[in-house]
Amino acid sequence: MGMLPDNLELRAFCHLDRIQPQFAAFAGAVAMGSPPIEGMSCLYIEMSPGNWVFDVMDKVLKAVDVLPGTQMVEREFGMFEVHSNSQAEVLRAGDIVLEALGQPLESRVLPKIASEQIVTNVHPAQAQLLNRYNLGTMIEGGQTMLVLEVEPAAYITLAANEAEKAAPVFLNQMNSVGMYGRLWMSGTESDIHAAHEGAVNAINAITGR
Repeated sequence: MGMLPDNLELRAFCHLDRIQPQFAAFAGAVAMGSPPIEGMSCLYIEMSPGNWVFDVMDKVLKAVDVLPGTQMVEREFGMFEVHSNSQAEVLRAGDIVLEALGQPLESRVLPKIASEQIVTNVHPAQAQLLNRYNLGTMIEGGQTMLVLEVEPAAYITLAANEAEKAAPVFLNQMNSVGMYGRLWMSGTESDIHAAHEGAVNAINAITGR
């Protein structure tokens, strides 16, 4: 690994202890590499400058028995994900990341919710429009929909997984790369409110700077 740049920033360090069914199905559908499976543990890392993900991912894979699911670099930020049936291996992967970057966990950027909306009784025509961009479960007219946006983007994965733990909702769309992470979820009104609370509590519980 070359000399670390002065502007290196650990934007997200996001550990999911147990991947939920809807989350696993969606992540598996969009995975660039090995698709994660329900019940696995995973780690999402986001950093800037983005090109540093290549070297850090390589160090993780050489040191720990985890599988790579995604590795992406866009204009400013880079992100990767690894997973395993062993939570201990995933936690060790996190240690390797921090060692490679020479930063403590508390150096990660503190996530914040950029926007949140709950749309009740979604119109069937709106549902059809949304489903054209939908990579997960289809939205049905009459359902209630949660739209959530967080920064840094990778933390949307934690919000989605914890929302699903809180209530039997459906993950319709999720984007964890870029400036903001976004998700759509659908279900009954009471389930969406419970999922929203679970997602918000999870984001607010993260420590950082």
